[in-house]
Amino acid sequence: MHVPLVLLDFLDRAVELYREKPAIIGEKRTLTYQQLNERVQQLSHGLTELGINKGDKIAYLAPNSEEMLEGFYGVFQVGAVMTSLNTRLKPEDYLFILNHSESQVLFVDHELFPLVKPILDKLETVKKIIIHGADEDHEKGQSYERWLSQFPTTTFDRVPLEETDLANILYTSGTTGNPKGVMLTHRSNYLHALTTQHHLRVSDQDKLIHILPMFHVNGWGSPFYYTANGATQVMLRKIDPKAIFDKIEENNVTVAHMAPTVLNMLLEYAKQENVPKNKNMRVVIAGSAPPPAFVTRVEEELGWEFIQVYGMTETSPLVTTSQIRSEQQSLDDAAKARLKAKTGYAMIGSKLRVVNEYGEPVVADGKSIGEIVVRANGVMEGYWKNPDATNETIREGWLHTGDMATVDENGYMEIVDRKKDVIISGGENISSIEVEGVLYEHPAVLEAAVIAVPHEKWGEVPHAVVVLREGEQLTEEEVIQFARRKMAHFKAPKSVVFAEALPKTASGKIQKVQIRKEYWGDGARMVN
Repeated sequence: MHVPLVLLDFLDRAVELYREKPAIIGEKRTLTYQQLNERVQQLSHGLTELGINKGDKIAYLAPNSEEMLEGFYGVFQVGAVMTSLNTRLKPEDYLFILNHSESQVLFVDHELFPLVKPILDKLETVKKIIIHGADEDHEKGQSYERWLSQFPTTTFDRVPLEETDLANILYTSGTTGNPKGVMLTHRSNYLHALTTQHHLRVSDQDKLIHILPMFHVNGWGSPFYYTANGATQVMLRKIDPKAIFDKIEENNVTVAHMAPTVLNMLLEYAKQENVPKNKNMRVVIAGSAPPPAFVTRVEEELGWEFIQVYGMTETSPLVTTSQIRSEQQSLDDAAKARLKAKTGYAMIGSKLRVVNEYGEPVVADGKSIGEIVVRANGVMEGYWKNPDATNETIREGWLHTGDMATVDENGYMEIVDRKKDVIISGGENISSIEVEGVLYEHPAVLEAAVIAVPHEKWGEVPHAVVVLREGEQLTEEEVIQFARRKMAHFKAPKSVVFAEALPKTASGKIQKVQIRKEYWGDGARMVN
């Protein structure tokens, strides 16, 4: 008998096996899996009373919180589709997404409500606004707790679901034009959860701290596979190094997912405050592969196991891991750090290739550069109401990532740049990631971003934006000469500026598109 792969299975399992175990440790309360389940039932009853039917879209604008996590399961029980909104967008972005997705209900955190207040009168399909954390009803929205308390905790009669039904629409950041809504099914999320929990060794012994925003591809799917395993999930509303280390210690946290920039922030804080090592922690990082020296710092200074992964919203998202395989266990620590810093090899269930412009696999020599393409169960159904963008991204069954990489003789891929971030100077390809890696080796450099800027002779050349550590000083010439000593001169930055901070997305990814605006205006490089 065919049993559809539906995400509700995960909470069902946790309630059956871990009923009285803490499911969520929030800012103000702890909920067991039984209590979480009761609130999920109330939410589903409430959505039904609002007239929500199968396939309707429900939007959430919230930080990592118990209300956000219970939303996934409460929304799915009524057959609706969850649309999680990035918490760092502008009002006009929310207006576009809410109208484009045809969202009918908006759940919004009380601290984030001012972000949508200016556009409420322009919403075309939203018929109800419910505010998390509000003590009283608002003229524009109702208090979540007061609304939820009206409904019974009795088991909700679920709407029948197929695994091919949409579970969520996640909008990718739109830097040239409007955001695109990535459609992911229950099946895509479910199989991603099964694969990822294996590679990340998730178990009921785990305590996860939600540092990565849950709106960000559902926090890499963590509300699904940590729930399925009955793990305890610690909520973090805002990124704050002290709060993170305090919560890790107080709750005996064993695992965290985050962006490299956040981990860098934690390293700096730990160094300043002499935070003791914690050998019972693993940290999962995605994004541009870091320098090997960064991996070594994390493992030596924090004591944490470093796990590099890779993926994108369009692939549910994770498709690779760089964990050391059995045949590499005999390598020395430096060689292992080099491998751990790579993009890695395919997770179970994903097929990846690095192909040239003709679609042919590049030579596995660690030097030949091509684009990563993916075929996997987690690949999106397409972009919501955007067939042209879908057909441009998925061609002949392969999703084209736009990430340029090499692959070595052992099958480890290494991203050298985004297709649009490769600097082509005088006909030579320069990896901005490689240049950044060199700059990070300087003890005075806290953060660095390298972009292409126009140049009369060479077409474009590398330009660095550098954030210095507190109390440090460097000149432009000192940075340039440092880079020239460590790499081919044509790769070294030709100019350097210093900044107080780099622009970042809500997940902590550096926004090079914002940096490029100053130099390119609305030119051809203005893509992301």
